[in-house]
Formats: sequence, structure tokens, C-alpha cells
Amino acid sequence: MVGYALAKLTFPGKKLVFTLVMGTLLIPGMVTFVPLFVLVANLGMVDSYPGLILPFLVGPFGVFLMRQFILGLPDELLDAARVDGASELRIFRQIILPLCGPGLATLGILTFLGSWNNFLWPLVVAQTQEHYTLPVALALFSTGQNVTNYGLLLAGATVTVVPIVIVFLIFQRRFIEGIATTGIK
Repeated sequence: MVGYALAKLTFPGKKLVFTLVMGTLLIPGMVTFVPLFVLVANLGMVDSYPGLILPFLVGPFGVFLMRQFILGLPDELLDAARVDGASELRIFRQIILPLCGPGLATLGILTFLGSWNNFLWPLVVAQTQEHYTLPVALALFSTGQNVTNYGLLLAGATVTVVPIVIVFLIFQRRFIEGIATTGIK
């Protein structure tokens, strides 16, 4: 929705908001790591799935990617909907979202890949074995007491990679289409 607002709506401070969103891309993740953990801890989400998932659902890269994708959509479709009396929410829901399939698929794959491979955040937030992600569990398994079982370690690495390959194979066409059309008018 933020990408749509920055791409197609006019409002005071639009350039400032876009500059702030782009400026947040310059902030390293380690700078926000401790404040984000304090926020998650204050909300009581430590050692829970929402604590692992929610902080990374929306990011400045996603806003930028969707803004660039939506800029390529024709304004005439939106003008026709406004003439017909559609509200901005209806325009977004019935016109923009169906046309954003490739961009959303690309963003979904990139977000999934980043979250799946994230190591430090799940290591800190997940404090019991039930909430460990596969990369964390695999790393903790590989640092055994005396002997490392390489067969089990490689099997775990394979299990870690298989979901990424499956997601990519399912959304491959949309991903390539999204990469090819993002930013093209």
C-alpha cells in the first residue's frame, strides 16, 4: 500500500516520505538490532513465532520495489476507476493488486529467502529448541561436543535448501517476469 501511495497518489510531503524510506536502506541492520529486540521483548514475543516473523514482514526494499513496479502501470486505468466512482481502497484492491502479481511474487521470494537464511535474529529471539529455525538448529548441531556427524550435517543442509528450491520453482515464471518488468514504463 505504501508503494502504491508513493507511486500514484499526490499528497504533501510525498517526496520527503520517499526520501525517508530510501534513507532507511542506508541504516545497517545491526544498528536497529538491539532496539528491535527490546521492542519484541516488551511486546512479549520473545521465543514465539510472531517474534521471529513480524519484524521482517515490511521493509524499505519492499516499498521501493513495489513503488517502482506500480509506476509502470498505466494511469488511465486508475483515472477510469475514479471516474466510475471507485474509492482509493477499491482501486488498490481490484485494479492494482491483480496487476502486481509479478512484483508481489518477486518480493515474496526475496523476502522468504532473506527470512529463511536469517541466522542472528532467530538465534537471539528463539530461546528454546522448538522455535529454532533450520539454519540455527543446523549451526548448533554442527558444533557438537567431540564428534561431528557429517552425514547428518549434510542431510540437514539439504533439508535447509530444499524449501528454497521448491519456492523458486513454483514462482519461477512470476519471479523472472517481475524482475524483467520492474522499473520499466
